[in-house]
Amino acid sequence: MVDAWEASVEAQIRSAQERGEFDNLPGMGKPIPGRDLPYDESWWITSFLEREALPTDLLLPTPLQLRRRVEQVPDEVRDLPTEESVREFVGLLNREIVAWLRYPSGPRVAVRPVDTEAVLRQWRVHRASRSAPVPPVPAPPPPARRPRWRWPWRRPPT
Repeated sequence: MVDAWEASVEAQIRSAQERGEFDNLPGMGKPIPGRDLPYDESWWITSFLEREALPTDLLLPTPLQLRRRVEQVPDEVRDLPTEESVREFVGLLNREIVAWLRYPSGPRVAVRPVDTEAVLRQWRVHRASRSAPVPPVPAPPPPARRPRWRWPWRRPPT
C-alpha cells in the first residue's frame, strides 16, 4: 500500500519536471537561508516575526508586556496635544492593568497602575521646556576649600 502511494507521488513529480513546472522557481540556485546556523526550535516564530515586521514584545507574557508599556508611557504621551488625551491614554493603560490584576495569569510580576498626575507633571515639564528657549547653563563655581582639620591636642605654633 505504501509503495503504491510513493510510486504515485514519484510519478507526479516526474511528470511535473517533464512539463517544466519546477523551472525558474524563485530562489533557484541560491543557498537555503539559515542552513549553516545551529538548530533553533522557534525558527518558525522568529521567521514569521521578521517577515511580518512584528515586534518581539508580542511573545512576552501579559505582565511583562504591561510593565514594558508602563516604562514607555513618558515617550508615548510626550507628543500628545492635550491633558485630556494624556489622561485618556493613561486611563486606558490603567484599565488594562487593573483587569490583569483581577485575574492574573503568567509569571508573578509586580505591575502597578500608572500615576496619572505624575505623568501629567512630566508632560507639562516637557511641554514647557519645548516651548521656552533653553538658557545657557552657567559653569559651576570652583569647589570651596575646606579648612584643614586640626587635632585638638595639638597647639598651634606660636
